[in-house]
Amino acid sequence: MCLKKTCRHAFKESLPILSGFLFLGMAYGVYMHSLGFGAWYPVLMALFIFAGSVEFIMAGLLVMAFNPSSVFLLIVMISARQIFYGISMLDKFKDITGWKRVYLIAGMVDESFAINYTAKTDGLDKAWFMVLVTLFLHIYWVAGSALGALLGAVLPVDLTGAEFAMTALFLVIFVEQWSRQSSHESALVGLGMTALALMIFGKTHFLVPAMVGIFVWLTIRRQHLQDKLGRIKAPQDSV
Repeated sequence: MCLKKTCRHAFKESLPILSGFLFLGMAYGVYMHSLGFGAWYPVLMALFIFAGSVEFIMAGLLVMAFNPSSVFLLIVMISARQIFYGISMLDKFKDITGWKRVYLIAGMVDESFAINYTAKTDGLDKAWFMVLVTLFLHIYWVAGSALGALLGAVLPVDLTGAEFAMTALFLVIFVEQWSRQSSHESALVGLGMTALALMIFGKTHFLVPAMVGIFVWLTIRRQHLQDKLGRIKAPQDSV
């Protein structure tokens, strides 16, 4: 099997993610600069963490009083979906060993999971294909972060308040998800649990309790929500 052909196909599959990663990475780099960090901080965090939402949150946590237990629980809650990604990829990873397996596990993000899980690798080196897809996405993210950090350093404008970009980003994601979902229970639970935790624990400690509450509620209600989604989809499929 030709490695050059595999590399070409992996690049083609990863290319649609390029623009999104570059622009989001640039926003992250500018955001880090607005918090007072030098250019190396976002680049190194992008290189070694490689988890977009976690990196945005970690940027804010770095300028707050350090609380290891809260940081650990927060990251676990945010990245809990990776557990299900890993379970889904067990069969695809079973014949891959050594550093390739380690890198695929460490570098798995939403986009690499989506590509590697669904891509057809007939006639290609499957292990190298998945590694190269992950590597290309990793490069896009690091490059975007570096460009953002450099851009933030040379922009002739006051970046005070640029940290609101993260809030705006998650607000846009929330609105998009709301418009796509026919049932808004999960979104309302998120808003309700957050407001309740904020009132009980205050603005400094509300985040982890809110996420724990959301996780517990959705775990208990998972089957009901799946059944409800199935009932909604059934009439649409019959049209």
